[in-house]
Order: sequence, then structure tokens, then C-alpha cells
Amino acid sequence: MSMTSAAQFQAVSQVFGDFTAVDAIDLTIPEGKLTTLLGPSGCGKTTSLRMLAGYLRPTSGRILIRGEDFTTAPPEKRNLGMVFQSYALFPHMSVADNVGYGLKLRHVPGPERAKRVTEALEMVGLAHLAGNRPKQLSGGQQQRVAIARAVAIAPNLLLLDEPLSNLDARLRLQMRAELRRIQSETGLSVVLVTHDQDEALEMSDQMVVMKDGRIQQQGAPQEVFPAPANRFVAEFLGYENFIPTGTEWVTVRPEHLDVRRRSGSSETVDGLTLDGHVTDLAYRGVDVLVTLAAEAPGSPDPVRLVADLRAANAPDLRIGDEITIGAATGHLVTLPA
Repeated sequence: MSMTSAAQFQAVSQVFGDFTAVDAIDLTIPEGKLTTLLGPSGCGKTTSLRMLAGYLRPTSGRILIRGEDFTTAPPEKRNLGMVFQSYALFPHMSVADNVGYGLKLRHVPGPERAKRVTEALEMVGLAHLAGNRPKQLSGGQQQRVAIARAVAIAPNLLLLDEPLSNLDARLRLQMRAELRRIQSETGLSVVLVTHDQDEALEMSDQMVVMKDGRIQQQGAPQEVFPAPANRFVAEFLGYENFIPTGTEWVTVRPEHLDVRRRSGSSETVDGLTLDGHVTDLAYRGVDVLVTLAAEAPGSPDPVRLVADLRAANAPDLRIGDEITIGAATGHLVTLPA
């Protein structure tokens, strides 16, 4: 059996009554990498994770873990670590007993168990709190205990369901870096479900963008981000400007739009050039967001565009100013109509 993939979905569907939550997806989870399932709520990402974990049986298709068919195996036979949004720690147990719980269930002898609990707690920087109860810990610390518990059993796969969504913004950033560190130190295969594109871009080796139970695009962030496959993926990854050109659409990110006062000379630029006027300005310290109405050849009505300009070199604009909008060819992404 090949050891290159930690898990595989083969034409997996999940149907609830007349609602198809997951629609015949094929997906390989690579060994020793962090894969994110990314998309809006209801896109099928959590359902996919629950099928992989064994909490839901697929309506059709097969799920392989390390090359073996686990489609109908119960969760406890899969040796997976799970971390949920709610952490699900046992309030009456100490931190150390929470982390050692899975090892105890697996009848790992006492001394070996204690050693692995200490290692897991050291990895998340909480060895000094081993004797505490969960309620004495902050949200971020509880999250770390949940991760230590999941990692202690040396799982085939670590499954994380929106694990950072209950933390405040600063802690979220810290925990992203922490999870990346743990993943690279342990070489674990990780599947992370998130609706946050920044989280997916920052953490993934492979990102899988889902919508309506289907995979829209997958690949390394460096491949997906600059070349979204369709308008849904583009919008989800923060592309805001969509310009009809007749047969197709061109999209360009706000930070890649160039805005200048319209001059009499019609200079030809390689890339996109449109005429328009300023409809709104928002000064944000480092940058200025300029909302524009542009005349596009493929549209009878003005197209709304947003440019994100560095405040230091932005032209001094007022609402109503006539401007020329440009973008270099290298920053334009063509999408199917």
C-alpha cells in the first residue's frame, strides 16, 4: 500500500433527505502536510471532516486512511486526533489527566503515559499547569490542552474543526503560528476546517476551496491565490473588482489598481486602462480606499471598483474627480464568464 497519502476520499457523497451536503468529491490528504478545507458555512467542509472522523457514514463512495478502507469503521478504530471549536475538555479532570485520557483508553502503561503527557504539554508550553483544572485556564490555554490531548495519542491524522474561531484576533494569530510549529515538529498529517481565508493562506500546505458540497479548486496557497479558478474562489479570496470584457471577466485585487487624475494625453499602457470617477474615499492611516465608477467596454452601466492605495503616494483625490484606472497585465486574472 502506498504511504504517500494520509487519507483519500473516493467519489464520496453525503445526502440528507433531498439535500446533498457533499457531492461525489475526490480528495487526497497528503502525508505529513497541513490541508485546509475552506469555504462558507454549508459548503460541506465540516460534513467531510465528520465522515473522515467516522461520525458520519458516507451515502456513497469510499474513505481510505493510509491506503486501507475505513468507510464504515467507527471513530475509535481510526486513531485520529480531533479538536473541536468547543475544546470539549473534562472539567473534573486535571490538565494532565485530560491530555492522558486517550492514552488511558488505549491501555498505555502508567510511566509511558506520564512521559507522553509531559511531552505533549511541553510542546504547547503548558507543562507548568499540568495540575490545574480546565476552568482555571484561559480560552487560549484550553485550546492548547485540547491540541496536546489530540497529539498525545500519535494519531494517523489530526482533525481540527474551526479550532481558532472562539479566540480573540491576537490569540488567533498566535495559535496559527503555534499550530504550524506543532505540525512541522511532529510531521503530523493535519486537516483543518476554516471559513477564514487568511488562516487558510497562512497555514496550508494544500488548500481545498469548497462550495455547495463540491471542490472548486485545490492546491498550494501560492498556486491558488494568484490564479483563482472561478469567480466564487476569487471573491472568497478577497478579489473585489470584476470587470466584464464581453466574453469573459477580468478580476484584479484592490492593491493592484493604479489610480491617477485623468490627463489630456491618452497614453497606452500594457494591461488594463479604464476611465472613471471617484465615488467614495476612506482614509485608513497607512492606506486609502478609493471607490470608483468605471466605464467598461463589456458593460452598459458603470462598474464599481475599489482601489487600495498607499496613503504616502496616493494622489490628492476628491469625490467626483475624473480619473484613469490602470492595472498591469501581470495582475489581471481572467475568469470564465
